[in-house]
Order: sequence, then structure tokens, then C-alpha cells
Amino acid sequence: MKVLLLNGSPHKEGCTYTALQEIADELKKNGISSEIYYIGIDAIRPCMACGGCSKLGKCVIDDEVNDFVNKAAEFDGFVFGSPVHYASASGVIVPFLDRVFYSASVSGRPIFRHKPGAAVVSARRAGTTFSLDQLNKYFQISEMPVVSGRYWNMVHGVTPEQVRQDKEGMQNLRILAKNMAYLLKCREAATKEGILPPEAEKMEKTNFIR
Repeated sequence: MKVLLLNGSPHKEGCTYTALQEIADELKKNGISSEIYYIGIDAIRPCMACGGCSKLGKCVIDDEVNDFVNKAAEFDGFVFGSPVHYASASGVIVPFLDRVFYSASVSGRPIFRHKPGAAVVSARRAGTTFSLDQLNKYFQISEMPVVSGRYWNMVHGVTPEQVRQDKEGMQNLRILAKNMAYLLKCREAATKEGILPPEAEKMEKTNFIR
């Protein structure tokens, strides 16, 4: 079983990475392997709403978004990490995830359905709860169980050293990792017993204008 951790910070080994690494270390202790995927600092083009992914089976913008979608298919769980910028998730991770989830969904690839996901954010001070809610919506629209900890999944600090001093925040991330490992093992046990996820229903789209 493998968990893919997404680093949506411009800083490759900053505060967000520190939070994700704490989760990765705890997952390893619980027998779950993981990998941290760094989006990088190159510009991420937003979704063009062209619908081309439904024909190509991937996003028409051929960049790291398609690479991530292909990699994600091999993983059993996900953790998305982001710093808080202007009281919301980073300008790197939002367009990235918009295109990841839309292209995967429209192209009919059930890469994320029923796989557990969790969001973590890092901030100097505030904006954390909104950013968590923003990231959690990607899971909630994709039929993904949302894994929780004992508190909101956030850490505070300006540097990795300060984040490590956030004892409560770091403890909560370890609890989150344990809960993720537990849920993955439950899913594996259920599959062995023939307990499978429900079949997907055909989507009914309803507008509010008649």
C-alpha cells in the first residue's frame, strides 16, 4: 500500500514539506510506503474548460498534471499539502488540482474514487481552516473518504524549525498518518473478504434554469 503526498508549496523543503515528511515517517512506522511529489515553481496553466480531456483521455495541456495523474493511479491514498497564501491554498496547488481532478473525471478514469485523502496546511498565523476546506472539496466531489486527525490538520511557523516546535500540530499529523494507515488496511481486508465499493451511478446533471 502506498500514499502519495503532494507538496503544493513553492519551497521544496519548507514548512509544508516538513509537515508532509512527518506524515511520511509515521506511515512508514505503520507499514505504509509513501512518496512526496513536488509540483515545483513553474507556472501552472489553469483549466481552459475546453473539454478536450474527454476525447484525449488526458489534459490537452501536456505538462506535469498528466504525469501526476498517471502516477496517482498507482497509489492507494493521498495527502495534499499547501501553505496558506492570502487566506487560501497556494496559487500553485489550486490550478494543478483543478486540472488533475477534472481531467481524471471527464476522461472516465476512476483514479481517486474511494481512495482516502487528507489535506494539511501550514501558515504563519491564520487562513488555515478556509484552506483546509478548499482542499477537502477535491476529495468530497470525488467520493473519497476524508481522513482526519484529532484537530484541524495544520501546523504553524515561518521556518521548518518553527514548524517542528509546533508540538500539537506535529502530533496531530502523526495521528492523521495512523488513521490513514488504519483505513488503508481496513480497505485491504475488506477487499480480501469480497466487500467491494458500490458501483458508480451515472451522473444526473440538473440546472436551476428551466
